[in-house]
Amino acid sequence: MKGKTKARVFVHKHTGRVADSCGLHRMGSLFHQLITSRLAAAMKWHKILHLYKFRTHKFLPFHLHHHHFSSPAHPPPVPPPLPPITPDILVSLVKSSQWHLIKHLSTNLTPSLVTSTLLHLRGFPLPTVDFVANIDPDSLTDECYFLAVAIAARCPSPKHALHLLKEFIRSRPLSSREVFDGLVGARERLSISSTIVLDLLIRAYCELRRGDGVMECFGLMKGIRVWPSVETWNCMFSVLIRLNGVGVVWGLFGEMIRLGIRSNVFTLNILINGLSKEGDLKKAEEVVGYMEGLGISPNIVTYNTLIYGHALKGDIDGVDRVLLRMKAKGIDPDSYTCGSLINWMCKYGDIGKAAAFLRKMEVNGCVPNAVVYNNLISGFCGCGDVEKALSYRYQMEKRGIVPTVSTYNMLIQVLMEKGRDTEADGLIKEMQAKNICPNEITYSILISSCCRAGNVGKALKLHDEMVSKQIEPTRATYSSLIRLLVDWKRVEEADNLLAKALAKGVLPDLGMFNTLIGGHCENANTERAVSLLKEMERMKIAPDKVTYDTMMQSYCRVGKVEDAYSLLDVMSRRGIKPDCISYNILICGYSKRGDMNDIMRIRDEMLSLGLDLNLLTFNAVLEGLCEHGEGAGNHAEVFLKEMVYKGINPDDSTYISLIKGCTRASEGKTFLIKDTARI
Repeated sequence: MKGKTKARVFVHKHTGRVADSCGLHRMGSLFHQLITSRLAAAMKWHKILHLYKFRTHKFLPFHLHHHHFSSPAHPPPVPPPLPPITPDILVSLVKSSQWHLIKHLSTNLTPSLVTSTLLHLRGFPLPTVDFVANIDPDSLTDECYFLAVAIAARCPSPKHALHLLKEFIRSRPLSSREVFDGLVGARERLSISSTIVLDLLIRAYCELRRGDGVMECFGLMKGIRVWPSVETWNCMFSVLIRLNGVGVVWGLFGEMIRLGIRSNVFTLNILINGLSKEGDLKKAEEVVGYMEGLGISPNIVTYNTLIYGHALKGDIDGVDRVLLRMKAKGIDPDSYTCGSLINWMCKYGDIGKAAAFLRKMEVNGCVPNAVVYNNLISGFCGCGDVEKALSYRYQMEKRGIVPTVSTYNMLIQVLMEKGRDTEADGLIKEMQAKNICPNEITYSILISSCCRAGNVGKALKLHDEMVSKQIEPTRATYSSLIRLLVDWKRVEEADNLLAKALAKGVLPDLGMFNTLIGGHCENANTERAVSLLKEMERMKIAPDKVTYDTMMQSYCRVGKVEDAYSLLDVMSRRGIKPDCISYNILICGYSKRGDMNDIMRIRDEMLSLGLDLNLLTFNAVLEGLCEHGEGAGNHAEVFLKEMVYKGINPDDSTYISLIKGCTRASEGKTFLIKDTARI
């Protein structure tokens, strides 16, 4: 006996309703295959057959002929109306994790249907998170998000609700008050008594480093007499200290005490850390005393923070006092303690003392880690003692401590700076053999070395290699490459590299722009140089004196000396004082045009500003006088004597200008040269 044919289920394309296909067998095998093949491509609906109560649709029997499909007189029958998707159906799909079906339906889900479904999912936080992740974002209104977050906040881990909150805050242009009110409303609608979702809102703003949102939400919580948990207070203190300093946090800490919320060791360590970094160690010590008064024992983190604070100030006596207190409390220094001290000693150039401290630390049973060794290696690299730096790297390996990419970066850099490229290449190969992947700093060091050697091909090859490995070049990398390309007159390639940097979100700095502007000015492409100057303005990068001097030189090179002179006013308005270099550029510009009156005017302006005329100034004036000036000999003689009187010795350029001037005037005033030589 043949088994019963299983019914197939499909969703109508336009109505969104559901129907079975039991009767399709009566319509002939060809029609059945045509319909069911399209349905099978979309989904296997037989998995959700039990969700629906079907009504059997009977079709009149008829004989199927091929011409029925080609003749417009016999169109295929229209499927009957289908029942709509309901919240109950969606909830069943969510509970059974039918995410592929939900994705298929998501574009047809209305916000009201999603809202109703979320209300039904109140007691299922994790499935709710997955449901929201699998539907079309356009179906999620603000109300939907608030409900989803309020439900997700009931998960054992806060990460799901925090992720939803941060995604929502970043993508929606709502104020923190609107978000707060929305979550309060969602909490009430779901009849959730816990206030954890409001705690998580503050933590989301903390993780996004939005101090204004943190403070406003805290104020709103106070308004409904709900207080954050101590963990949230800690998050608030940590981010606000980072953003605004300890001053703002003291008021909050006082409020925490007034509300009777008990601090823990983490709270007080955050405050001590903030005070230590700001150099207020007296107050930091007072907080330690307050901590002990509360019956909270300072831990290794507390003491390490104090040691770090004293080390920052260079207070070795303070460090010794903290170490003695640790010893009295029975707390042994750990690798972080020793790392901080060694780092401080290396920073202040006391490398010998740092090495001695490492030996003492090992005798006392404290095992140094990679960070400690890296600090020592960095110190010896900084003072140029390559052999000692390499010896500590060997010591690391002997103790079973794997050198990090930072270890290799420091050693490779110092070896390349010392011209020991073969040894540096050996370390690079060693990294590859140990599967230690080079990072952006490694590539930046290698590219900088190629740039110093003028090896354009290798530098660009390294750049392409790091990009192919999805390692983003740093600003320093782009800056080195752009400078190298400009030096080799490949300015268009340098422009293209700038465009790539901008496309990757790397903002150029002043030096990068100055290099490019200088390259275009050298090529007499003043138009492009001006466009780069405008781009700097747009990106809020303030030009400096080098920028303006370069632009002035470019204008003078193409004979636009008035445009160059106008930049003096721009410089003054920006608080940049033109110097001898700026005025010498203008004198050279006027000299090439033979504008002797303007040359003298600029010279007088320099003297009025208290700027001393130097060799370049006199040479520029003499060049103008001798090439274009009337009565060149007399004027040149005056300037030459003034020059010698001021103790400025003529150079080859001076004599060449004088000879040209004498020849041009045919006055034969060779006595100028003779007199100068005699003087």
